[in-house]
Amino acid sequence: MATILNMPKLGLTMTEGTVSKWNKKEGDLVEKGEILYEVATDKINNDVESTVSGTLLKILVPEGQKQVIKAPVAIVGEAGEDITALVSQAGADSGAGSTAGEERMPAVAAPITASTVPQEPAVPAAVVTEGYVKASPLAKMRARELGVDLARIAGTGPEGRVVEKDVVQASAAGSAYKISPAAAGMARTAGIDPAAIGKDGRIMKEDILKHMADQARVAGADLAETRIPMTQMRQVIAARMLQSVQVSPAVHYQLRVDATEMMAFRDRVKHKSKITYTDMLVAITARVLRRHPLLNASVEGNDILVRNYVNMGVAVALDDGLLVPVVKHADLKSFREIGREISELAAKARGNALTMEEMSGGTFTITNLGMFGMEAFTPIINQPEVAILGVNSIVETPVQENGTLVFKPMINLSLSADHRVVDGAVAAHFMKDLKEAVENPLTLLW
Repeated sequence: MATILNMPKLGLTMTEGTVSKWNKKEGDLVEKGEILYEVATDKINNDVESTVSGTLLKILVPEGQKQVIKAPVAIVGEAGEDITALVSQAGADSGAGSTAGEERMPAVAAPITASTVPQEPAVPAAVVTEGYVKASPLAKMRARELGVDLARIAGTGPEGRVVEKDVVQASAAGSAYKISPAAAGMARTAGIDPAAIGKDGRIMKEDILKHMADQARVAGADLAETRIPMTQMRQVIAARMLQSVQVSPAVHYQLRVDATEMMAFRDRVKHKSKITYTDMLVAITARVLRRHPLLNASVEGNDILVRNYVNMGVAVALDDGLLVPVVKHADLKSFREIGREISELAAKARGNALTMEEMSGGTFTITNLGMFGMEAFTPIINQPEVAILGVNSIVETPVQENGTLVFKPMINLSLSADHRVVDGAVAAHFMKDLKEAVENPLTLLW
């Protein structure tokens, strides 16, 4: 008897997944427990095992297509079995997900070029229009003086004749542009509508020349547009960041810290262990957080969940997005242990090999943009946490010390904190203690 296989729920926050790869094709035999397909969700790929044995009779969700959780993905049964009713049922049960055969991803738009852009019909040239216009001699003279196109004016004289007052009224109402005779002649020769120049004052020959140069420059430029569908990772990032901004009223705190001792400590141990400044800051911050539990908390309904352990999320930049693997119990680990674990997690992130366990359970996050030369930024809180620390570059900065101006390696630390839980004084106290710890890292070893 044929069975419908549904999209599994692979994480607490998962609502839908994208089938990134089928390991079997229709007609292939499938064993229970065999990896049937891969699903991209929450920015990582997950292997999905078949829950039954049999023949893969129908793939309902092609590669690259989304499906909501608990909605049909495939049908497995006996070869030659009639599955017409099940296919119909699967289509009805798809809900908000994709129905078999539907294309959910938007197509890449064709490039837009000058030849594909509709051209507006040319407006009659200014001042003296080709062809005959009924106008009095005085009206024609005033039109030349004021730079008014007679063809744009509805005459009020006998038989629709344009008279002087019509020209004056049109000029005063701003319904016609003003242009010098030389500019008007140049515009007619080049086929340019002077009104398109959009100048408030009188249009001169120089304005026509500039407009012609601008048109030539645009005509030679590549003005194509390309529509790129968001990847599954980028969609998750977009949704999470929007959620964070909507949920957390964040306040941002910047503090400049002397990195002299931290750099000296790293120099002393780097021949034994290749720890980075990120490794050191993860270890230091985790220990300081034990004294400031409100920054290591989360909001659940009307309760504040405070933890006596620190699971530190460390942002890892990828070519197409961002992942945040978690160092569990970072407050209990040495600099060397943290350095080794971050290195392993970062390598897994870049190889798309992180598990859900390695990306869940974070209580605080650190994101470092110092390697890109950033001196200050305001990171967005990683929900459901209530704070995130941004790390910037170390910059040689003039500071006054004992009445003397000296240069010191200073680093800006950028904290974003959820004001629902973390008041300004609490955040400032945390930053003060963090500054002292960074400036005296050896004190954490005692």
